[in-house]
Amino acid sequence: MFSILIPTWNNLPYLKLCIQSIRDHSCEDHEILVHVNEGSDGSIPWLENQGIKYTHSRKNIGICMAVNLLAGMATNDWLLYLNDDMVCCPGWDSTLINTIEEAQDDRLFLSSMLLEPAPTGNDRVIVQNHGHGPHDFDETGLLKHYMDAERSDMLGRASQPTLVSKRWWTMVGGYSLEFSPGMSSDDDLLMKLWVAGFRRFEILSQSRLYHFACRSTGRIRKNRGSREFALKWGITQGEFMRNYLSAGYCDKTNSFNSKCVPKPTPSGRLKRAFHGLFSDIPLGDIAAWEDLPGEIFPSPSKPDSRQTN
Repeated sequence: MFSILIPTWNNLPYLKLCIQSIRDHSCEDHEILVHVNEGSDGSIPWLENQGIKYTHSRKNIGICMAVNLLAGMATNDWLLYLNDDMVCCPGWDSTLINTIEEAQDDRLFLSSMLLEPAPTGNDRVIVQNHGHGPHDFDETGLLKHYMDAERSDMLGRASQPTLVSKRWWTMVGGYSLEFSPGMSSDDDLLMKLWVAGFRRFEILSQSRLYHFACRSTGRIRKNRGSREFALKWGITQGEFMRNYLSAGYCDKTNSFNSKCVPKPTPSGRLKRAFHGLFSDIPLGDIAAWEDLPGEIFPSPSKPDSRQTN
């Protein structure tokens, strides 16, 4: 049903839990594709032993390039971008599948409700502490309590994991490389899909995953995503979220109204002019990558008969 795209960066204990939870708690067979950044932790031998298809780069290439690379290998009609530090709970995929089938429209951007161990002020997350990593993960507690907190579906909101049809992912170009290694690439994707006519962006409460929030972003040189967003679109991320995505334009019928196509704003125009004159965004950020794009893409592995998706 889904092609699940998982970038990983020397997080093998997390990756093992993530993939095992997909196998244990999915109601359908899904294709699993992994991009290994660096892989000095033994990720590649483990994936080969599991018969899971993967690609590999010598160093970290960021989310945009890794997920796009995997999307090009996907054989299913729906792409699900999943972080390697997430654990799927029972029924996580059935709610997503039912929503797709009921909608009869593939212009959907669907996310699951996340459970995290510590409060961060994010109203899209349920706080339940079942461990901060594989070393103290309480799987028994999670399976017993993951549905305890009642939450409604959230229309006009987006989170992770990210589920979108391959047709539309390809049409809008996936993650834009100017946002590499990845800051604000999600919001840019939302804007591209919005311009393409999407009006249903929804977090589904009955689909739940546990998120350790092991932040690989702390190990990278971040791009200046908010500036790149304003430079590209002439509107800030906050303005797009407040005035469009969360402002009541989203609906379950995907009704497209040209009047709600985002318009440049004074603050967006000012930031675009300033950064256009005085910064080297985005090429300055791209030049700071640890590797050049032409040096990082060996051929994908060939899975053996042990592959179980």
